[in-house]
Amino acid sequence: MDLRDSFEQPKPALRMAGPQDAAEIVRLVNELAEHHQGREKVHMSAEQVTKQLESPKPPFECILAEFNGKAIGLALFFQNYSTWEGKPGMFLEDIYVDEVHRRTGVGRELMQKLADICKERDYGRLDWHALDWNSDAGTFFSSIGAKRLDDLHTYRLDGGALKKL
Repeated sequence: MDLRDSFEQPKPALRMAGPQDAAEIVRLVNELAEHHQGREKVHMSAEQVTKQLESPKPPFECILAEFNGKAIGLALFFQNYSTWEGKPGMFLEDIYVDEVHRRTGVGRELMQKLADICKERDYGRLDWHALDWNSDAGTFFSSIGAKRLDDLHTYRLDGGALKKL
């Protein structure tokens, strides 16, 4: 049965990921990259994620969405800071729900959990990027009240350019 066809959708179990979830995090990030036609750009490994999540100050946090004990989605985020607001915020690096569970409320549940964390921690805002070709994501983000910021551009230094500077 396709979950999207049922009248009442079961809610996923949401939980904070730990080092023991490294392989599932990497699997879901690889699925996301595949969806974005960028699988070859992912260099993340389970060993790397395990080590990072075991560190005293992990560089990220991750919420896993599960059905029947299987991870079907994630929201990977970290703290940032707004000089204009004078308080911390959250940056959502990746949100992903596997194809079978899309349009069943899992993405909304993940975003609600992120909003709850922001409120608990007194964060001023939640920021993220979305690829311009991903109109489904844009529609979803608009449906939860997010504003698209057309006056900002993302810049990146990496690889040789970062080393050179």
